[in-house]
Order: sequence, then C-alpha cells, then structure tokens
Amino acid sequence: MFNIDYPIICGAMYLLGEPILTAAVSNAGGMGNLTAGNYKTPDELREAIRKTKELTDRPFIVGITILPSFHITMDDHRNNLKVVAEEGVAGIEVSGTPLSKVGAEYIEMLKKANVKMIHKVGSLRHALHVEKAGYDAIYAAGIEEGGHPLSDDVTTMILTPKLAEKLSIPVVAVGGIADGKSMAAALTLGAEGVMMATRFVASDECQVHQNIKQEMVDRQENDTALICKSIGLQGRAIKNQIVDEILQAEAKGASLQELAPMITGKRCEDAWSEGNIDVAPMMMGQSVGRVYDIKPVKQIIEDMVAEAKDQLGRIQSFF
Repeated sequence: MFNIDYPIICGAMYLLGEPILTAAVSNAGGMGNLTAGNYKTPDELREAIRKTKELTDRPFIVGITILPSFHITMDDHRNNLKVVAEEGVAGIEVSGTPLSKVGAEYIEMLKKANVKMIHKVGSLRHALHVEKAGYDAIYAAGIEEGGHPLSDDVTTMILTPKLAEKLSIPVVAVGGIADGKSMAAALTLGAEGVMMATRFVASDECQVHQNIKQEMVDRQENDTALICKSIGLQGRAIKNQIVDEILQAEAKGASLQELAPMITGKRCEDAWSEGNIDVAPMMMGQSVGRVYDIKPVKQIIEDMVAEAKDQLGRIQSFF
C-alpha cells in the first residue's frame, strides 16, 4: 500500500513522534509516524511535515488521536486533516473517534489527496464500521499495547486473525510487537504488517532522556498497569509513583477533575526531557519486557527483519 521495504510501522507517540525519529524509521525501510498532537497549531504541524520531508524522501504517515483532550479540540483535528491533505502525506493513523464522525467530507478530502487512512481498533464491531466508512487498512490493537487499548481487553493473538478473516482491507497487528519473533507471529496470524511504538522509544534517534531508555531495558513484561479505566479512558503505562497514585485515586472514586492534574501532558514533557521516571504516566506496552538494548532505528529494523525470516523458516521446518 505504501511501497515500503518492510511491513513495519512506527506508532504515534505524544511528544516523541517528531521529525528525527519519523525520518529515521522511514529511511530504514519502515513507515515513520509524525504525531500531530505534538504541535499546537496547524502551521506548526505543516512545518514539522516539511522538516520531515527534508530528512527523508521515503513515505511517512501522520498520527491523529481523536480522544478527549485538555488542549486539542475537534476543530484542531479538522485543521490538521486539511494540512495532511494539502501537504500530500502518504497516510494517516487515526485512534479514537473515526473520521466518519468527524465529518464524511474529510474522508473524501483525504481520498482525493491520495492519503491512505488507517484506523486503530480493538474489536471486530469497530473494524467493520471503519471498513464501511472507507478506510484503507486497520490496526488490530490488542490489550498488550501501550497508549489507550479498548476496554474489551482482547489480546493481539485473538484479535489479529479474527479481523484478518472478516475484513477485506489489510490488517496490521498492534500490541506486544517488539522484535522479529513477534512480527513473524503476527504475519502467520494473518496480518500484513506490524505497528510498534514502545520498541522505538529505546532507539538512538528517539528524543527522550537516556534515563527513560535505560529504564525500559531494565523493566519486565509485568511492569505496566492499566489506568483511567474508571473514567472511560483506559491507558497502559509503566508502573511508577504517579501510576500508583492514579490507581489509588481511582479506587477511591476520583473524578476526571481530580485525576486531571496527574495525567497532564506537561508531566510527560517533564519526564521525557528530565529523565524522571516517577512524575508522569508513561504510556508503554507490555512489549517493554522484550526491549533488551538501545540501538539505532536502522539496526532495530534490520535485526527484526532478519529474526522474522529465521522464525518463518523455522516454522516451515515443522511441516
């Protein structure tokens, strides 16, 4: 669909999905992802898109998360969609509210601009709605993923083949993907590609404090927790002091207004830049337990592809 070398997409990441990382993933043969929520105005997003184009001549997508936000309005999303179409970006990754509810005219606008549309879902019912709306591909996002998995709590192992069997558009597996073994598994389940984000945080090119990257290497697969379930905004984050406080507050029936100071983007900004692992709910998936080192994006992708080939050959030897 995008004419990239490898079926590996970087997921949208608040504050981290910026031009340097986006271009690095695309230059390495994958699909980079510029996160629209990082930019306060459409003009800032346009500037970031153009900066990314200076760093790579390969395709990349823009990630747009349409969920309740303290600072991003629906009009902001609509304006960002216009920028994406005007700048001729290869595609968009949408999470949360589908574009059909933002306005059918935006789907038509993107199609006319040849911008491919991918939506992240956690259930067949949502996938069928998105397919009918005219999207080009689907992310099958299992409960293992970081960010905001659907509260159905279905795993990638179950969701991926289910969607691949029932849909006529390509399915990309999301959640628990971090290496060639997990990519090979996803492809055998019927996926036509994989999306991962957590693994790319522990890369040389990711603009985050080294303390955060090393913390990821030191963590295990059981070192994440689901937060904000009580307010309908379920998210998976690495366990730390603020996550413990959030869970304690939820257990006491805290309202959104009471939780808000603990989940602001400013906290993440401070954590990423200063390296303090306890001040913010850092959204990462269970795949953090399979992040064993920090290395360049190119090496992450090349190692992943080589391992996937080995694993697929190993599987064939069983039959």
